[in-house]
Amino acid sequence: MATRGSVETSLAELAARVRRRANGQHGRFVLGIAGPPGAGKSTLARGIRDELNLAAGRRLAEIAPMDGFHLAGERLRADGNLERKGEPDTFDVTGYVDALREVRYTPPGQPVPWPTYSRELHEPVPAGVVFEEQTIVVTEGNYLLLDDPGHPGWSAVRPLLDETWYLDVPELVIEQRLIRRHIRGGRTPAAAKIKVAHSDMRNARLVEATRPFADLIIKKAGRGYRID
Repeated sequence: MATRGSVETSLAELAARVRRRANGQHGRFVLGIAGPPGAGKSTLARGIRDELNLAAGRRLAEIAPMDGFHLAGERLRADGNLERKGEPDTFDVTGYVDALREVRYTPPGQPVPWPTYSRELHEPVPAGVVFEEQTIVVTEGNYLLLDDPGHPGWSAVRPLLDETWYLDVPELVIEQRLIRRHIRGGRTPAAAKIKVAHSDMRNARLVEATRPFADLIIKKAGRGYRID
């Protein structure tokens, strides 16, 4: 049931909002989906992309994941930061900002490669996706709205986004999802719980503080979503 001040909406309606906002835009339109780890950002991003492409009958949109800019495991291991993977300073934020700028301002038709992330290899995959004719970019990640002197570089992301959404999920749900994710990734249940408690939930609370900076606050509601 929707709460006072909220509006129930479907994935198709959210995609239509993006299409209206992007209509007439010079260059590419960039939608940012922020939220804590385990919130379902990737699922929402894929849904928006697929709805946009289905309605257009062509490759109108593609996803540019922030996770493609994880620092390589070898570097994190050498620096003693492997167990902290996922925290703001374990990403190549400069590379991410540069890539966002390039994909935003490069004329459609000219190829722009973008790295993705393999949850099987636990490593970035160079040029996992290539932007060509797509005119809508959906980028998703934890720290898109982060503006904190303690984590330099991230404040340069927000000016490159035309619209930002924050996907809000209860803390308990996040914990359960992340534990399952780490177990699927090869950790023991005990190690998964330690990783979530000591790193992931700290990240989640940092990200939660960026919630007020989003244009829309979105929550999952049945098969659709709710805008608060």
